[in-house]
Amino acid sequence: MAEAADYPGMNPSPARRLLRRTGALLAAAPLLAAPALLVGTAPAQADAPAAASAAATGTSTVDVAVNELSPSAPVSGDTLTIKGKVTNKGRQAVTDAHIGLRVGTSYTGRSSLDQAAKNGTGGSPDGSEVPGKYAKKFAKLEPGVTQDFTLSVPVKALNLGADGVYQISAALMGQTAAAPYQQTLGIQRTFLPWQPDAAGTRTRTTVLWPLISETGLTAETGTNETQTAVFGNDDLAKEIAPGGRLQQMLALGSALDVTWVIDPDLLASVDAMTEAYKVKGADGKLTSGRQQGVANEWLKDLQAAVQDQKVVTLPFADPDLASLAHSGTKVTGSLSHLKDATDAAVRAVDTILHVTPDASYAWPVEGAVDRDIVKVATSAGANKIIARSDSFGESEKLSYTPSAARPIGGGTTAVVADARLSTAFQGDLTSAEHSTLAVQEFLAQSLMLDRQTDRQRTAVIAPQRTPTASQAQTMAKAVAVLQGGTWTQSQSLSATASAKPDPGATTTVPSSRAYPSKLRKQELPQSAFEQIQATQRELENFKVVLTDESRVVTPFGRAVDREMSTSWRGRTAASDGFRTGVSEYLSGLTDQVSLIDKSEVKLSGRSATIPVSVQNNLWQDVDHLKLRLTSDNGTRLKIGDGASQEQEVTITSGHSQSVKFTTTAKATGPVWVYAQLLTEDNQPYGKQIAFQVDVTEVTPTVMLVIAGGVLLLVLAGFRMYTHRKRAAVEKAGEPDEPGTDGTDDGPRDDAEPAAQAEPEDEAASPARADVPQQPSDPVADTASESTAPSSTGERVDR
Repeated sequence: MAEAADYPGMNPSPARRLLRRTGALLAAAPLLAAPALLVGTAPAQADAPAAASAAATGTSTVDVAVNELSPSAPVSGDTLTIKGKVTNKGRQAVTDAHIGLRVGTSYTGRSSLDQAAKNGTGGSPDGSEVPGKYAKKFAKLEPGVTQDFTLSVPVKALNLGADGVYQISAALMGQTAAAPYQQTLGIQRTFLPWQPDAAGTRTRTTVLWPLISETGLTAETGTNETQTAVFGNDDLAKEIAPGGRLQQMLALGSALDVTWVIDPDLLASVDAMTEAYKVKGADGKLTSGRQQGVANEWLKDLQAAVQDQKVVTLPFADPDLASLAHSGTKVTGSLSHLKDATDAAVRAVDTILHVTPDASYAWPVEGAVDRDIVKVATSAGANKIIARSDSFGESEKLSYTPSAARPIGGGTTAVVADARLSTAFQGDLTSAEHSTLAVQEFLAQSLMLDRQTDRQRTAVIAPQRTPTASQAQTMAKAVAVLQGGTWTQSQSLSATASAKPDPGATTTVPSSRAYPSKLRKQELPQSAFEQIQATQRELENFKVVLTDESRVVTPFGRAVDREMSTSWRGRTAASDGFRTGVSEYLSGLTDQVSLIDKSEVKLSGRSATIPVSVQNNLWQDVDHLKLRLTSDNGTRLKIGDGASQEQEVTITSGHSQSVKFTTTAKATGPVWVYAQLLTEDNQPYGKQIAFQVDVTEVTPTVMLVIAGGVLLLVLAGFRMYTHRKRAAVEKAGEPDEPGTDGTDDGPRDDAEPAAQAEPEDEAASPARADVPQQPSDPVADTASESTAPSSTGERVDR
């Protein structure tokens, strides 16, 4: 324990070292004399003092937090300022303490930085402490107490040597009652990049700045002319509001030299919020959105930020390329969605931002690629793949990090982002300490990369898709220092992709077996793509009957894109719920055009007309439909000239149409009849209905009654004819006196037959209250009808 004592600025004398060793041996003598007693009989009592001693004297006794370090990359003449906090985590007070700045040696490579980052605290102090006049003293630190500190040290006092990355640490020294001598009780290490003059060859660095969000829009729209958008939640409004994640990403990126990488679904969603929109609550109820002003302001700021800038667009809704490659390709038709999403992306960016985007890039999740992913990505027109260096294993023969661009065959270029720089801002960066340490490590890695060789190289920084607000702030601070530093030079993504590739770089794309298992577990399963294709088939079947298919195809087409979004990774339940919601909503719309159920129909004769009603409760007309009526037994009951007959159907919005079929019965008894709507290409539309037709026999008695009635009608007609003929003759000559012709006809019944009541016109029946009436509605067979099933025993007149 005594040997661990650390006196800054001096070494212990030989006599002092001898005294400490002697004391240590004397203290240990009782332990050596009675090991059985300590180990066998009282382990708890032996461990407790040891634990207390470690807590009192270990380098973790005091927590040292470095919350600010400025400038992050100093140059000659600067003063380095470090601010932070110290907290006594021990059980005893710390006295006669001070915190000072220590400078270690410079690092030799990027791997040594990786190792040092894992050992930021604990262990023996490194290097030498700068002169004590720059230290901060504490008379006493009580247990659990936190105190602030500030260290301001001129850079020249650090005695930095050659250019490079140095380790610096803030170390607290003091003593406790249990260990009344000076020792290191807490330490926090970090990195200090030192490049005071411009580097001979600067690394040309590209920073990707993603504007991507989780899916928020649903497939539902209002029935009005503008089709009011419906959001599944109000999360997007919070993200673009002042202080929100996307608002900060936009504001921070606008001040930097970056390449914008945008998901057009985000643009379309915010654009929809600039007008009237609805938000669906957890209970399914819709409420009016109120963030139109916020949406307009965010879009206006984005339009200003990207003017004269290069914008890279991802396919609409940022589809998961790895999921498509590993599961979607097993389902026919899945790949066609990727091309549709790419085309929709270009239109959306051009329309909303008024810039022409670059759609030639594909960005798999975390830059992880394999041959299947590359094949899928290029199928939609992309010829540049944004990968990451931890996916492309570099050759051990290279002593430096190669340039980003490299050809991988087939006219495709892999733009390989640096994994260390791209992952520097992950994790919880809400605390000032973690944020500061992340900035310093990022800058250190960047400088070390530049110092590897004098070759002119390029580097790409591709951060996570959706940084949190704190991650974005940390990232922006680091990039601002980098772009104002002396060892890098900003460059656009297009320039980096077209740069001359490094001849020693790996160009072999990994096989699918090398794809990270952690990422594979997050992918959409094959069943998801099967459900997506089922929805697509239903949409294709639905749109052909619509007079304005764009009102359905556009919202559902984009909803299908959202079903494949990368944002569903790690959110299986939400992904399943979204797909189910889209499918159910589409089925509900499809069912608005349907057949009205019928009960049993009775035919009192050999031939009759059977009506079948079709209803349209949509807000637009439908056509290109056929209705097929099929007899289960074409020999007993013919429909038309055979066992079945088809008729075209056109129905106006909110109405129903009665389609009549002529039938001929060859025998009595029940026959099942089936009605089915079909599209023009004979694909079934909606559900089939079945009903029974009961043909009853016409008896001789009934025939005699009918014949007698006909005879009476004929005789009555003849009498009327003779009566009118006699009246015409009398009108032409002298009127005779009654009885002059020797006959007396008696009183004549010249009353005309009572006029038969005209049958009520079908169109005059009461209109449905819930359906708007159109002045041009047909009056014969297309009037509104009851949608209730016909009553049992419906009788059809011949």
